[in-house]
Amino acid sequence: MADPKNTLLNHAITILDCFSLQQPELGVREVARLTGLSPSTAGRLMAALKDLGMLKQNPLTRTYHLGTKPLEWAGVVSATLDIRTKALPYMEDLFHKTNETISLYVPEGNDRLCVERIESSYHVRIVNWVGRRLPLHAGSAGKAILAFMPPARQAAILASLALKPFTEKTIINLEDLRRELEETRRQGYAVSHGEWVLEASGVAAPVLNRQQDVIAALCISGPSQRFDDEHLNVFIKEVTAAA
Repeated sequence: MADPKNTLLNHAITILDCFSLQQPELGVREVARLTGLSPSTAGRLMAALKDLGMLKQNPLTRTYHLGTKPLEWAGVVSATLDIRTKALPYMEDLFHKTNETISLYVPEGNDRLCVERIESSYHVRIVNWVGRRLPLHAGSAGKAILAFMPPARQAAILASLALKPFTEKTIINLEDLRRELEETRRQGYAVSHGEWVLEASGVAAPVLNRQQDVIAALCISGPSQRFDDEHLNVFIKEVTAAA
Protein backbone atom coordinates (compact mmCIF):
# COMPACT_ATOMS: atom_id res chain seq x y z
CA MET A 1 0.00 0.00 0.00
CA ALA A 2 1.37 3.44 -0.92
CA ASP A 3 2.32 5.74 1.91
CA PRO A 4 -0.21 8.64 1.95
CA LYS A 5 2.53 11.07 2.97
CA ASN A 6 4.66 10.07 -0.01
CA THR A 7 1.64 10.40 -2.30
CA LEU A 8 0.93 13.91 -1.05
CA LEU A 9 4.59 14.85 -1.43
CA ASN A 10 4.64 13.54 -5.00
CA HIS A 11 1.48 15.49 -5.80
CA ALA A 12 2.96 18.67 -4.31
CA ILE A 13 6.16 18.35 -6.34
CA THR A 14 4.13 17.63 -9.48
CA ILE A 15 2.15 20.83 -8.87
CA LEU A 16 5.30 22.91 -8.40
CA ASP A 17 6.77 21.45 -11.59
CA CYS A 18 3.85 22.92 -13.55
CA PHE A 19 5.21 26.44 -13.13
CA SER A 20 7.78 27.62 -15.66
CA LEU A 21 9.01 30.71 -17.49
CA GLN A 22 6.40 29.96 -20.12
CA GLN A 23 3.66 29.44 -17.51
CA PRO A 24 4.58 31.54 -14.46
CA GLU A 25 0.96 31.89 -13.29
CA LEU A 26 -1.61 29.11 -13.20
CA GLY A 27 -5.10 28.64 -11.85
CA VAL A 28 -6.37 25.63 -9.96
CA ARG A 29 -8.19 24.15 -12.96
CA GLU A 30 -5.11 24.54 -15.17
CA VAL A 31 -2.96 22.75 -12.62
CA ALA A 32 -5.58 20.03 -12.23
CA ARG A 33 -5.57 19.50 -16.00
CA LEU A 34 -1.75 19.42 -16.18
CA THR A 35 -1.34 17.02 -13.26
CA GLY A 36 -4.37 14.81 -13.66
CA LEU A 37 -5.54 15.66 -10.14
CA SER A 38 -9.10 16.58 -9.34
CA PRO A 39 -9.72 20.34 -9.03
CA SER A 40 -10.61 19.92 -5.35
CA THR A 41 -7.35 18.05 -4.59
CA ALA A 42 -5.27 20.49 -6.61
CA GLY A 43 -6.93 23.45 -4.90
CA ARG A 44 -6.41 22.01 -1.44
CA LEU A 45 -2.74 21.26 -2.07
CA MET A 46 -2.07 24.64 -3.67
CA ALA A 47 -3.62 26.39 -0.68
CA ALA A 48 -1.36 24.37 1.62
CA LEU A 49 1.69 25.22 -0.52
CA LYS A 50 0.70 28.89 -0.28
CA ASP A 51 0.62 28.66 3.52
CA LEU A 52 4.14 27.18 3.43
CA GLY A 53 5.50 29.99 1.25
CA MET A 54 5.95 27.74 -1.76
CA LEU A 55 3.23 29.49 -3.76
CA LYS A 56 1.69 32.95 -3.79
CA GLN A 57 -1.78 33.87 -4.99
CA ASN A 58 -2.82 36.88 -7.00
CA PRO A 59 -5.76 38.35 -5.03
CA LEU A 60 -7.40 39.72 -8.20
CA THR A 61 -7.09 36.81 -10.64
CA ARG A 62 -6.89 34.06 -7.96
CA THR A 63 -4.07 32.47 -9.98
CA TYR A 64 -0.92 31.19 -8.31
CA HIS A 65 2.80 31.72 -8.91
CA LEU A 66 5.92 30.45 -7.16
CA GLY A 67 6.65 31.98 -3.77
CA THR A 68 9.94 33.00 -2.19
CA LYS A 69 10.71 29.72 -0.39
CA PRO A 70 12.27 28.07 -3.49
CA LEU A 71 14.44 31.18 -3.86
CA GLU A 72 15.80 30.62 -0.35
CA TRP A 73 16.65 27.04 -1.26
CA ALA A 74 18.28 28.22 -4.47
CA GLY A 75 20.51 30.47 -2.37
CA VAL A 76 21.63 27.51 -0.28
CA VAL A 77 22.35 25.43 -3.39
CA SER A 78 24.20 28.33 -5.00
CA ALA A 79 26.35 28.87 -1.91
CA THR A 80 27.11 25.16 -1.71
CA LEU A 81 28.10 24.99 -5.37
CA ASP A 82 30.23 28.11 -4.92
CA ILE A 83 32.20 26.69 -2.01
CA ARG A 84 32.67 23.39 -3.85
CA THR A 85 34.09 25.24 -6.85
CA LYS A 86 36.44 27.28 -4.70
CA ALA A 87 37.52 24.37 -2.54
CA LEU A 88 38.22 21.80 -5.25
CA PRO A 89 41.71 23.05 -6.27
CA TYR A 90 42.78 23.01 -2.60
CA MET A 91 41.30 19.54 -2.15
CA GLU A 92 43.17 18.27 -5.21
CA ASP A 93 46.40 19.75 -3.83
CA LEU A 94 45.80 18.04 -0.48
CA PHE A 95 45.11 14.77 -2.24
CA HIS A 96 48.36 14.95 -4.21
CA LYS A 97 50.30 15.72 -1.03
CA THR A 98 48.74 13.02 1.15
CA ASN A 99 47.04 10.44 -1.11
CA GLU A 100 44.36 10.17 1.56
CA THR A 101 40.64 10.80 1.15
CA ILE A 102 39.79 14.51 1.13
CA SER A 103 36.25 15.61 2.01
CA LEU A 104 34.36 18.89 2.22
CA TYR A 105 31.43 19.14 4.64
CA VAL A 106 28.94 21.95 5.20
CA PRO A 107 26.65 22.38 8.22
CA GLU A 108 23.12 21.16 7.54
CA GLY A 109 20.80 21.64 10.51
CA ASN A 110 22.15 19.51 13.34
CA ASP A 111 24.25 17.43 10.92
CA ARG A 112 27.04 17.85 8.40
CA LEU A 113 26.62 17.17 4.71
CA CYS A 114 29.36 15.88 2.43
CA VAL A 115 29.33 18.12 -0.67
CA GLU A 116 32.64 17.14 -2.29
CA ARG A 117 35.07 14.27 -1.96
CA ILE A 118 38.25 12.91 -3.53
CA GLU A 119 38.86 9.24 -2.74
CA SER A 120 42.30 7.92 -1.83
CA SER A 121 43.93 5.65 -4.40
CA TYR A 122 45.03 3.23 -1.66
CA HIS A 123 43.34 -0.16 -1.78
CA VAL A 124 42.51 0.23 1.92
CA ARG A 125 40.60 3.48 2.43
CA ILE A 126 37.55 4.95 4.09
CA VAL A 127 34.69 5.03 1.60
CA ASN A 128 31.97 7.67 1.79
CA TRP A 129 29.84 9.53 -0.73
CA VAL A 130 28.75 13.04 -1.66
CA GLY A 131 25.32 13.82 -0.28
CA ARG A 132 25.68 11.75 2.88
CA ARG A 133 24.60 13.35 6.15
CA LEU A 134 26.74 12.60 9.18
CA PRO A 135 26.59 13.65 12.85
CA LEU A 136 28.35 16.70 14.25
CA HIS A 137 29.53 15.10 17.48
CA ALA A 138 31.41 12.17 15.92
CA GLY A 139 34.38 12.63 13.61
CA SER A 140 36.88 15.41 13.04
CA ALA A 141 34.86 17.36 10.44
CA GLY A 142 31.76 17.46 12.63
CA LYS A 143 33.74 18.69 15.61
CA ALA A 144 35.52 21.31 13.49
CA ILE A 145 32.17 22.71 12.37
CA LEU A 146 30.56 22.55 15.80
CA ALA A 147 33.53 24.09 17.61
CA PHE A 148 33.56 27.20 15.43
CA MET A 149 29.84 27.91 15.44
CA PRO A 150 28.61 31.05 17.22
CA PRO A 151 28.18 30.24 20.93
CA ALA A 152 24.39 30.55 20.88
CA ARG A 153 24.04 28.26 17.87
CA GLN A 154 26.48 25.75 19.34
CA ALA A 155 24.61 25.73 22.66
CA ALA A 156 21.28 25.16 20.89
CA ILE A 157 22.67 22.21 18.94
CA LEU A 158 24.34 20.67 22.01
CA ALA A 159 21.05 20.96 23.90
CA SER A 160 19.21 19.06 21.16
CA LEU A 161 21.82 16.47 20.16
CA ALA A 162 21.30 12.85 21.02
CA LEU A 163 24.89 11.78 21.62
CA LYS A 164 24.52 8.44 19.89
CA PRO A 165 27.51 6.07 20.15
CA PHE A 166 28.66 4.86 16.74
CA THR A 167 31.72 3.10 18.14
CA GLU A 168 33.23 2.56 21.57
CA LYS A 169 35.29 5.72 20.99
CA THR A 170 32.40 8.07 20.18
CA ILE A 171 32.15 10.96 22.64
CA ILE A 172 28.77 10.57 24.32
CA ASN A 173 29.34 12.62 27.48
CA LEU A 174 28.27 16.24 26.99
CA GLU A 175 30.96 17.72 29.23
CA ASP A 176 33.65 15.70 27.47
CA LEU A 177 32.35 16.95 24.15
CA ARG A 178 32.37 20.56 25.34
CA ARG A 179 36.00 20.21 26.43
CA GLU A 180 36.87 18.64 23.08
CA LEU A 181 35.23 21.54 21.24
CA GLU A 182 37.07 24.10 23.36
CA GLU A 183 40.38 22.40 22.55
CA THR A 184 39.46 22.26 18.87
CA ARG A 185 38.69 25.97 18.79
CA ARG A 186 41.89 26.80 20.66
CA GLN A 187 44.19 24.82 18.36
CA GLY A 188 42.29 25.49 15.12
CA TYR A 189 41.65 21.89 14.05
CA ALA A 190 40.00 18.67 15.16
CA VAL A 191 41.34 15.12 15.27
CA SER A 192 39.40 11.90 15.62
CA HIS A 193 40.41 8.28 16.00
CA GLY A 194 37.63 5.73 15.63
CA GLU A 195 34.75 8.01 16.63
CA TRP A 196 32.61 7.46 13.54
CA VAL A 197 34.18 4.32 12.05
CA LEU A 198 36.27 2.32 14.49
CA GLU A 199 39.30 1.78 12.23
CA ALA A 200 39.22 5.30 10.73
CA SER A 201 41.01 8.49 11.69
CA GLY A 202 40.66 12.03 10.46
CA VAL A 203 41.88 15.57 10.85
CA ALA A 204 39.75 18.55 9.86
CA ALA A 205 39.92 22.33 9.92
CA PRO A 206 37.09 24.86 9.67
CA VAL A 207 36.54 27.03 6.61
CA LEU A 208 35.53 30.50 7.78
CA ASN A 209 33.98 33.37 5.85
CA ARG A 210 34.95 37.02 6.16
CA GLN A 211 32.75 37.38 9.23
CA GLN A 212 34.64 34.45 10.79
CA ASP A 213 31.54 32.24 10.68
CA VAL A 214 32.15 28.58 9.93
CA ILE A 215 30.72 27.63 6.53
CA ALA A 216 32.45 24.28 5.97
CA ALA A 217 35.10 21.88 7.17
CA LEU A 218 37.93 20.38 5.14
CA CYS A 219 38.93 16.88 6.19
CA ILE A 220 41.69 14.34 5.55
CA SER A 221 40.63 10.81 6.51
CA GLY A 222 41.86 7.26 6.20
CA PRO A 223 42.64 4.04 8.07
CA SER A 224 44.06 4.71 11.54
CA GLN A 225 47.28 2.77 10.86
CA ARG A 226 48.30 5.52 8.41
CA PHE A 227 47.61 8.28 10.95
CA ASP A 228 50.62 7.86 13.23
CA ASP A 229 52.10 10.92 14.93
CA GLU A 230 54.51 11.69 12.10
CA HIS A 231 51.84 11.62 9.39
CA LEU A 232 49.26 13.29 11.61
CA ASN A 233 51.48 16.33 12.16
CA VAL A 234 51.91 16.70 8.41
CA PHE A 235 48.18 16.31 7.79
CA ILE A 236 47.34 18.93 10.44
CA LYS A 237 49.71 21.43 8.87
CA GLU A 238 48.38 20.83 5.36
CA VAL A 239 44.65 20.82 6.13
CA THR A 240 44.77 23.95 8.30
CA ALA A 241 46.72 25.83 5.60
CA ALA A 242 44.28 24.74 2.89
CA ALA A 243 41.20 25.57 4.97
